Amino acid sequence: MVKKILIVEDESDLIKLLKYNLEKEGFRVSYATDGSIALAEVRRDPPDVVILDLMLPGLDGLEVCRQLRRSDKFSRIPVLMLSARSEEADRIVGLELGADDYVTKPFSMREVVARVRALLRRNEQAGPQKSKLQRGDIMIDPMAHSVMVSGRTVELSALEFRLLHHLASHPGMVFSRDQLLDSVWGNDRTVTPRSVDVYIRRVREKIENQPQQPIYVQTVHGVGYRFAVNGDE
Repeated sequence: MVKKILIVEDESDLIKLLKYNLEKEGFRVSYATDGSIALAEVRRDPPDVVILDLMLPGLDGLEVCRQLRRSDKFSRIPVLMLSARSEEADRIVGLELGADDYVTKPFSMREVVARVRALLRRNEQAGPQKSKLQRGDIMIDPMAHSVMVSGRTVELSALEFRLLHHLASHPGMVFSRDQLLDSVWGNDRTVTPRSVDVYIRRVREKIENQPQQPIYVQTVHGVGYRFAVNGDE
């Protein structure tokens, strides 16, 4: 099946360039020039990947990303964020709001295409096991790609789900940031080890009653992270 890419960008020349190169690679491409139109397009014909500019008229890219991640239906669509800003703080904000990857302008078309393909591969990879995992009050169902905490459904992005599933599949085992990058992001990774902290924080905010004092996803200072059931050591 041909994969659809939605470009959300207000620079017409860049839209043409992205559209041409992505279509040449066999993708079906649509575009929107502001955030509100982008959200309407997602609802009309959900894409497989969203290429999202940070600076947009009306709703900016951060707000578009925030609304996608809040949606039960669209929260798992991979988002590649584009920005002229190269500062680490802007990159972290984008990741915290749910972006899966981040490219700063100017960029090569080859790099963008490679990252889109990486996001698609990552999103399509099957989980390491098909059976449900019950960990304390948390139920993880890889087949349905769903997580329930105390009977309440929690929406996670594809990467958040894979990170949680990997940790919960090895309760008590401590993983360094680099080990998590290898296991969860794999060879397609473009994030840094410190970016793992951002994703851990996002997972905690969704599954922990007190994210600042996590019961499940625990920090082992100086080493990495582990999944513990009900705070068991």
